[in-house]
Amino acid sequence: MALRAIAGKKTLTLGLVLGPRAAAGASAPRTGSGLRHARGLVTFSLPDLPYDYGALEPAISGEIMKLHHQKHHQTYITNFNKALEQLEEAMAKGDSSKVAHLQSAIKFNGGGHINHSIFWKNLKPLNEGGGEPPHSTLGWAIDTDFGSLDALVQKMNAEGAALQGSGWVWLALDKEMKKLKVETTANQDPLVTKGANLVPLLGIDVWEHAYYLQYKNARPEYLKNIWKIMNWKYASEVYEKEIA
Repeated sequence: MALRAIAGKKTLTLGLVLGPRAAAGASAPRTGSGLRHARGLVTFSLPDLPYDYGALEPAISGEIMKLHHQKHHQTYITNFNKALEQLEEAMAKGDSSKVAHLQSAIKFNGGGHINHSIFWKNLKPLNEGGGEPPHSTLGWAIDTDFGSLDALVQKMNAEGAALQGSGWVWLALDKEMKKLKVETTANQDPLVTKGANLVPLLGIDVWEHAYYLQYKNARPEYLKNIWKIMNWKYASEVYEKEIA
């Protein structure tokens, strides 16, 4: 369990429900920021976006991006920090019932923070290279495991459109099998809940708050257009690091 918040001799571990990879991922939503200490407790802050809110238009409107980032992501962080503080207090008191009760809030809100921190990095303005297809090792792996990039996109779009309720669709690297996989997770479950061997390369948010103001109930149209601003360079960098 890589991330610990220490108050005196009491140790708080995020890995209780999210697992070691998720805990590590949450600690670094962007280089050099997103993590702070308050009264000895490790807490989280909203990461800056690497682009302006309107930079992803017309695929995603600036209004959606601002609300999604400032309101939705911030709410997950606020509630995550609150749950972690309550967890620290419960552990200090030896209140095992309270510790168990808090696990769902930590998983949901911590997962929301982890997932969105990845999501922002998965997107890139069109005029900065967004949508440019992957080359080199990741491109070859996609051809090997899915047949072609078009086949992968169709598979992710189909699974994302078919996902009932809210959730995420992921392109993942299975480090044990050494191959790429498409996975879905419900609600704000981070990918690590499907297996600690899975590394998220791309994640697409299919909660309605990610698209409804612009696309209404046309989730397939949103899924079709998001590939125009996909940051394959980021996915390639993660992939190459993990297979090294």
